[in-house]
Amino acid sequence: MAGSTFGTVFKVTTWGESHGTALGAVIDGCPPGIDLTPEMIQEELERRRPGKGGATSPRNEPDMVQILSGIFQPADCPVSKTTGTPISLVIFNKDAHSKSYSHLQDVFRPGHGDLTYQIKYGIRDHRGGGRASARETAARVAAGTVAQQLLEQHHMSVQAYTVALGGIKAEQRNFDQIEQNRLFCPDNAAAEQMEERIREVCGQGDTLGGIVEIRARCKAGLGEPVFDKLDGELTRALMSIGAVKGVEIGSGFQAAAMLGSENNDPITPEGFVTNNAGGILAGVSNGEDIIVRVAVKPIPSIHKEQQTVNRANEPVGIKVGGRHDISAIPRIIPVCEAMVRLTLADHLLRQQAITTIE
Repeated sequence: MAGSTFGTVFKVTTWGESHGTALGAVIDGCPPGIDLTPEMIQEELERRRPGKGGATSPRNEPDMVQILSGIFQPADCPVSKTTGTPISLVIFNKDAHSKSYSHLQDVFRPGHGDLTYQIKYGIRDHRGGGRASARETAARVAAGTVAQQLLEQHHMSVQAYTVALGGIKAEQRNFDQIEQNRLFCPDNAAAEQMEERIREVCGQGDTLGGIVEIRARCKAGLGEPVFDKLDGELTRALMSIGAVKGVEIGSGFQAAAMLGSENNDPITPEGFVTNNAGGILAGVSNGEDIIVRVAVKPIPSIHKEQQTVNRANEPVGIKVGGRHDISAIPRIIPVCEAMVRLTLADHLLRQQAITTIE
């Protein structure tokens, strides 16, 4: 399937389906000498896997990753390192219940890719969502961990957190509170209200959307002119996540209501006074934190009856069963981090081809 490869220098190809034997990723272009172990990847996978802790999905996947190639542990080294050759990662599905979807093979679920995949390919994998399933993102998180290992060598990092869920907004950015609640929200009081909203909507058989903010500490000078601007590349990367329906950077849509004198970030010998640009000017990182927000749609699989059609284009009603989350948040948090990490790693290596970054 075309469109499964991301990146120019640091290239990632994901493969596999939600109810197939396995899924995984192949990374090509990763430099040698970077520390990498399965445990490093596993730590990130634990943050997005179904059935983990307070996750709302009943599907219980261990998501144990195996590194099949691209690393080697020298005798004098405490951990394995990348060799510069392609890194192959695999995660086997252990809790796939394909029979839960057998009644949907001739029906198109509202909000899913069933109809568009059928139109495009003339065939679709009706076991869950196939390649359109959020399960595919496990491979992205695994690959993103490799990218983060590269970024850390250059003192770059990425962190995402929940700033809105079900209409409830975080009023504070207390970053030390992000790991204190399961929603990764920098406002514990707001997180409690979000949890109440989740319980309420769960009882109604419905789902919730929200907003995730991503903050990246990034070197200045990354990004390409015109068509490969860093903000454009980040937007493309994040919009490739199935649940994401909007992206804004810096002041984002608020900039449309601001004056130029308000939106411009004054520059002093010590640096920028404000960061309405979100760390990017003319498509190139300016050294300030990159600030990105994504709008996450509600999970389309709901227990309420919906109107749709079958393959004969006949109107039918549908109630989607199976095992689904109430919201893509919080499991989408590490996925957003992964896509930003992959984008920055790719542009870091592209920049290194031009000049040496200190």
